Amino acid sequence: MSHIVCFGEILWDIFPENKKIGGAPLNVALRLAAFGHDVTMISAVGKDALGDKLIAYVKEHHVNVRCIQKFDAHATGSVLVSLNDKGSATYTIEYPRAWDKIETTAQGEKVVKAADAFVFGSLVARDAVSKATLKNYLNLASYKIFDLNLRPPFYSKKLLIELMLASDFIKFNDDELYEVSAYLNSPFRGLEQNLKFIANKTNTPSICVTKGAFGAVLWHQERLFYNSGYKIEVVDTVGAGDAFLGTLISYLLNNEPPQKAIDYGCAVGAMVAQSKGANPSISLLDIERFMG
Repeated sequence: MSHIVCFGEILWDIFPENKKIGGAPLNVALRLAAFGHDVTMISAVGKDALGDKLIAYVKEHHVNVRCIQKFDAHATGSVLVSLNDKGSATYTIEYPRAWDKIETTAQGEKVVKAADAFVFGSLVARDAVSKATLKNYLNLASYKIFDLNLRPPFYSKKLLIELMLASDFIKFNDDELYEVSAYLNSPFRGLEQNLKFIANKTNTPSICVTKGAFGAVLWHQERLFYNSGYKIEVVDTVGAGDAFLGTLISYLLNNEPPQKAIDYGCAVGAMVAQSKGANPSISLLDIERFMG
């Protein structure tokens, strides 16, 4: 099993009827830990009840919390989630929150240097403090996995290009792929063409694109791998892409065949989309039964 560091937002997703723990890098961390990896989360919470509950939950789910900072001046993160009648989510992300102010620490540097992989997104770079820390850690990390997770207005073309150039593996959804292709002046219209165009333009050896209900495509080891998705009744899409990414990374880092990695990733993403919240408990047996 691998040692993986996930960096960025940890927060509460506030739904109309309840609240659930979330944040894309944390969702990835929890899924990786569920597969038995040694996972450390680097983030920050407020010195408040929600922060205490969050840390307790993360610890209970076998993610190392030694690099989660606590601040008096900033509250624990929260996001207002609205679901449409198809279960698709839109987000109102409160600012500033504790995770906007993650500081570089000697312990953080040591953990990042020692890790097999470093997972991060673009949202954490919306504030200068966390952005500076992210840049410091990217200089130390050996294998960098970038999950775009675009949330307007918290990103820029310049930022995305900078982070892509620093990455070894990039995960987009299909909308994000086309948006970034346009930034890079791609002449192409097709998904696979744009995927390869971005891989060449940013010198990134591995790129994955999720396609919602239609599965995903992975460019890895100079080959394309496909999964066309699974038919499900969507409850909510919150965290489905993160669960997909955590599963995909887990299998690839374990040197499993890329086709198996994308098949299991799509299955777990679909299982999360047919459940409430971002982090339902899913066993290997559950996945295998689901895949038939």
